[in-house]
Amino acid sequence: MTDRLTDADLERLSALGIDGETAERQLDLFRNPPPATKLVRPCTVGDGIVSLGETRARELAAHYDREVGALEPLKFVPASGAASRMFKALLANRDRPAPDADDPAHDDPEWGQVRLFIDQLDRFAFAGDLDAELARRGTSVGACRDAGDTQAILGALLDDDGLAYASKPKALLAFHRRGDEIRTPLEEQLVEALAYARDAESVCRLHFTVSPEHGAGFAAAFERVGPKYRTGGLRFDIETSEQQRSTDTIAVDEDNRPFRDEDGHVLLRPGGHGALIGNLGAAGGDPVFVKNIDNVVTESLHDEVVLWKKALAGLLLEVRAESHRLLERLRDGDGDPSLLDTAAAFLADRFGIDCPAGDAAGLIGWLDRPLRVCGMVANESDPGGGPFWVRDRDGAQVRPQIVETAEVDASVDEQRRILSASTHFNPVDLVCSLRRADGTRYDVADYVDRDAVFLSSKSYAGRPLKALELPGLWNGAMAGWNTLFVEVPRATFQPVKTVVDLLEPAHQ
Repeated sequence: MTDRLTDADLERLSALGIDGETAERQLDLFRNPPPATKLVRPCTVGDGIVSLGETRARELAAHYDREVGALEPLKFVPASGAASRMFKALLANRDRPAPDADDPAHDDPEWGQVRLFIDQLDRFAFAGDLDAELARRGTSVGACRDAGDTQAILGALLDDDGLAYASKPKALLAFHRRGDEIRTPLEEQLVEALAYARDAESVCRLHFTVSPEHGAGFAAAFERVGPKYRTGGLRFDIETSEQQRSTDTIAVDEDNRPFRDEDGHVLLRPGGHGALIGNLGAAGGDPVFVKNIDNVVTESLHDEVVLWKKALAGLLLEVRAESHRLLERLRDGDGDPSLLDTAAAFLADRFGIDCPAGDAAGLIGWLDRPLRVCGMVANESDPGGGPFWVRDRDGAQVRPQIVETAEVDASVDEQRRILSASTHFNPVDLVCSLRRADGTRYDVADYVDRDAVFLSSKSYAGRPLKALELPGLWNGAMAGWNTLFVEVPRATFQPVKTVVDLLEPAHQ
C-alpha cells in the first residue's frame, strides 16, 4: 500500500474541491502533529471575563434596541447533526430485556437513563406520537410497562419504521409542550429570534446548517411553522446551507498511510463543526448571533435569554464603534500624540492584546479584525471547551481563547492543573461582527489557526483508522478574531445532550 496519494487520488479529490496542497498538508498533520495548545491560565471574572451585572446588561440591551433598526441581524444555528448521541443510552439498550433488580446491570448508568425515560414517559412532548405508534403496533405504553417490555417502547421510538428519533436531526424532534401545542427546537429558535434578530422592516433572518438528507424535512418544517408568525408585516427570511464536501478530511491507517475503502478510494470524513466557518462567512447579516440548535428553553423563560442576547450585542456594537473610530484616526494620522497610547490601551483592556504604542501598523492590524463577544457560564463540570489565556503559536501574544480539552496535552502536570482550575464553560452563545466600517466583509478564512486540529482514533468496516477534524468553529477557526468574554447566567444555557435532559424545568 502506497504511503502517498496517487494521481488518481488527486484527480478524485480535486473533483470534490480538495486541492493537492491541502490533501498533502492533511497527511503531514498526521505524521507531524502540531504542538498542543499552550494554556497560560484560566480566564476568570476580572481576568479575561467581564461581569456586567443586570443594570449594565439592561443598558447594553437598550443600546442594541436603539441601534437594531439600522442593522441586519442574523441568527446562525448549526443544526446538521442527527440526534443519535441524544439517544445513546436508549440505543445501547434497544434489544436488551429489562434486568432484574438483583442483576448488576440494573445499576448501570445507561440503564438508569432507560428506567427514568420509561418511568417519566408521559412528561415528554413526543409522548402522544409514541402512544400512536405503539397503538399502530397493537399495544400501548401501559401494556408495555405492565409487561416490563422496554424493548417495544424503545423500538417504537427509535426504529426506522417507527418514529425514527435517533436518525432524525435534533431540530425536528418534539422538545416542548405549550398547552396543546408541540414545539421543536427549530420552532423555539425562530420564536426566540423574533425578540432580537428582527430588522426595521420586520424581517427576521435565520441561517441553519443542515445535512443533505434532512433538507426536505427542514423545508417542510419551515412551511408548517412560518405562517403562524406572519402577523403585523413580520416575515422570516430563512436560509440553509450544507457542510461542503471540500471540507472533508483524509483518513489514514495506523501507519499514517492514506486509508482506503473497499473500492481502493481514499476515505474521506466530515471535517467537524469547524468546517462551518465558510458557511458562517457567507451567511450575510451583521451582527450574527450564533447558538447551537439544542440550546433552547420554553417560551416562558425567554425573557432572561433575550435580555442577555441583546446585552452581548449591545456590548459588541459599543466596542466595534470604538475600534472603528480608532482605526479611522490611525489611518488618517490625525497628529494626536496620545492616539497611539489610547489605541494600545484599548487593545489591552478589551482584548488582552499587548501591542507597543509605537507600532502604528501593528495597532491597525490588531484593530482591523472580525469581532466576537462570547457568553460564558460558570462551570459545573461541563464537558467541552472553556475560556483560557493562551500563548499564540509564534509565542508573541498571550490572549483569551476558547479551548477544547482535546487541544491540550493533559499529560503535562502544569497544563492539567490549569485545565482543572477552569471556572467557566463555553455555552456557544456568540454575537459576531464580520464587517468593516465601510461595510465590506472580512474573509474569515484569513483568521483560522490551521494547526488547531483534532486527531482521533476511529474505525471503518471494523478496521482502525485515524481521523482529522478541522479547527473548531469557535476555537481554532476564530483564533484570529478579537474576542471578549462575558459572564452570563446559567439559565441561558439549557442544552439537550441526552433525552432525559428534556425532563429539566427549562424544558417542561
